[in-house]
Formats: sequence, structure tokens, C-alpha cells
Amino acid sequence: MELVTNVVATVGGLVTGVMNFFTDRFLTPPLEATLKYLEEAELKTTKGEIKTFKAKSLWEKSGAVIMAVRFFINALWLQEAAELSSLKPQLDELGVPLYAVVKEDVGTEVKNFRPYFQGEVFLDEKRRFYGPRERKLGLLAFLRVGVWMNGVRAFRNGFVGNVLGEGFVLGGVFVIGQGQQGILLEHREIEFGDKVNIEDVLQAVRKIPQELQSLEKK
Repeated sequence: MELVTNVVATVGGLVTGVMNFFTDRFLTPPLEATLKYLEEAELKTTKGEIKTFKAKSLWEKSGAVIMAVRFFINALWLQEAAELSSLKPQLDELGVPLYAVVKEDVGTEVKNFRPYFQGEVFLDEKRRFYGPRERKLGLLAFLRVGVWMNGVRAFRNGFVGNVLGEGFVLGGVFVIGQGQQGILLEHREIEFGDKVNIEDVLQAVRKIPQELQSLEKK
């Protein structure tokens, strides 16, 4: 039995490697964002009176953790949103807010997303947080074993998605420092369900000067 298990694992690993090698050749590599590029993003509120503001106001005084969400097949994103939100007590203790940006507001998508995410959600219509080189996985996603495994894992954990809206643009997670401190962590999705390591998020957040945050609160 152990021999069979090892053979299956080896064959599975080989198939995964071959399929990833094939699809990687057609994927657009990410291009790192600059602070200047992100801070000029125009965001809109998604509840109450609609207001437009520059993204830099989100992190100017305290830094911020920002999740760029991709909807459609969103069980994967609901799971990541819940995991990232598990850091909320620690982020609150460090004085660093948690936000999400979405590239569209279709139907009840944002409303359905809120219970899983413990932060404010804003609309990024010009998709700044998905650039500067916007990337799509497209139908190649269905050839990647990791996407199927991530989806199965999400469904087993009780996260159910849908097929509303555009869902092929890849998202990510940013930790941005206070003022001009810069981008401390930039995680870009390689495939659907490619989650950020929450320990890496915390490590980056701890680089934001807490002394300055305390002064800003007074």
C-alpha cells in the first residue's frame, strides 16, 4: 500500500510539474508596483454615500494591509479573505487597518463578500491594484492541478463561490508602510487560490513604526 501511495504521489507530482511548465509559458509575469503608482489610484466607497478619494489616504498615517480581490469562482477568495481577517486582532493591536479593493461591483458580490472580510471594501474601477501590468490566467486555469486542488480545499472548508462578473484577472495582497515608507510586501497571485502567507503579512506589518502610529492617534 505504501508503495502504491508513493507511486501515485510521484506520478501526481510529475503531472503537476508538466502542466505548470506548459501553462507558465503563456502567463504574463507580474510587474512590481511602485508606491507612486498605487497612491494615485482613485477609489470609491461601496456603501452609504459614494465618495471618491486617493488611495494614499488609506496608509498615509498608519500603513495598511490591502487585498486586491478577484471575484468569480470566488470560493478561493472567500477562504483567503477569512484567513487574512483572522489577523485583524493583531493588526488592530499594531494600529494597522485592513482593507480590500474590488475591480467591479456586480450584483450582490460585495455584500456577499463582507461577512468573510473584517475590513472596509473599496472599488478600484481603473484596476490600479491589479497592475501596472494586469495579468489574466484565463482558461489555462483549468489545466493547472493546483487550481483544482485549491478549489476542492475551499469547498471542503465550506466556502462556496459563483460565476458572476469577470474572474480571470489575478489579484494579490499588499502591505504598505506609513507615509513614504513604501511597499513592504507585494504578493501577486500566480494561479487561482495562490494565497499569501499570513506570517509574511505580519512580519511586514511589524516593520511599520508603531511609535509614529501612537503619536498619530493622540
